[in-house]
Amino acid sequence: MSLWTDKYKPTSLDKLTFHDGLTQQLKSLADSDNFPHLLFYGPSGAGKKTRLAAVLRQLFGPGVEKLKIDQRQFATTSNRKMTFTVVSSNYHLELNPSELEIYDRVIVQDVIKNIAQTQQVDSKAKHNFKVVVIDQADMLTRDAQAALRRTMEKYTPTLRLILCCNSLSKIIAPVRSRCLLVRVPRPNVDEVTHVLHDVATKEGFSLPQELAVNIALQAQCNVRAAMLKLESAAVRYPKLSDVKTVEGVDWELAISKIAGLILKEQSAAQLIQIRGLLYEMLSRSIQPDLIMKRLAFELADKMDLPMQKVVIEKAAYHEHRMRIGRKYIIHLEAFVASVMHAYKCHTNHIM
Repeated sequence: MSLWTDKYKPTSLDKLTFHDGLTQQLKSLADSDNFPHLLFYGPSGAGKKTRLAAVLRQLFGPGVEKLKIDQRQFATTSNRKMTFTVVSSNYHLELNPSELEIYDRVIVQDVIKNIAQTQQVDSKAKHNFKVVVIDQADMLTRDAQAALRRTMEKYTPTLRLILCCNSLSKIIAPVRSRCLLVRVPRPNVDEVTHVLHDVATKEGFSLPQELAVNIALQAQCNVRAAMLKLESAAVRYPKLSDVKTVEGVDWELAISKIAGLILKEQSAAQLIQIRGLLYEMLSRSIQPDLIMKRLAFELADKMDLPMQKVVIEKAAYHEHRMRIGRKYIIHLEAFVASVMHAYKCHTNHIM
């Protein structure tokens, strides 16, 4: 039994329900003989991966959906064994090199190079190249991106790269210049409510318009989050006609709890308790930059104007430090500690 986000995920470009202009452009690119390297970027939950998968299906047909998952190992120069996951079909391969941290260059240099040197196995395929999809491309080190640039130049006849990221700010200019940039913005409230009503119809229940709008606004037009909230509400409440709003998901409630703990008491003991909550969210694969952003907004909403400026400034500083480093918990905890110190000084000054 799958979640509704997976169950009702569009599998082709024709089934996408918003950003029609972008859909037509992608369809034209996939049908042309000169398919470029692509770089999808945009906020989380906008549908980047869904469109990416639909483009692959347009390129090669339903065969790209026959996937296999491999665990591959390699040894570093210090004889440390590293494992990474590869999802592949006969036509493409999906990687997330950032899971190897500073060793991500190995994937780019060796794995992608080996794929590029092999010929397309299906002689009936419309295109004679293979596609490598790199998720979270903005998390690649600069060395890995430089190696990626050289790979793109050398193996263009047999290889196309499709990169996916939330922001272009960490993608080096030489890589950006070799890709066609595809921005996927989040849909508006009407488009999200249309998706929710469509899912409700397929599941056989009635969704009040007011609740659909509230879910879309609460999810900030993040389609994936909105569908998860709708499924949670449908399971929790027998009659949605009596429901006006839905509760936040667990990680959102945890961040609200952290904000409350910061404001309640500024002490080492409180910081240790908050550290446990942060560790729990990271262990459940909640993105650290999303945690910091959400926590900063939660705190700012509960503070006066001078402290709002301090919180946003400290969030920007520690997020930048977190992008440079790799131990996310250290930077999240440093952000909490710095806000605690500033808030305590601020309240003592007022008193």
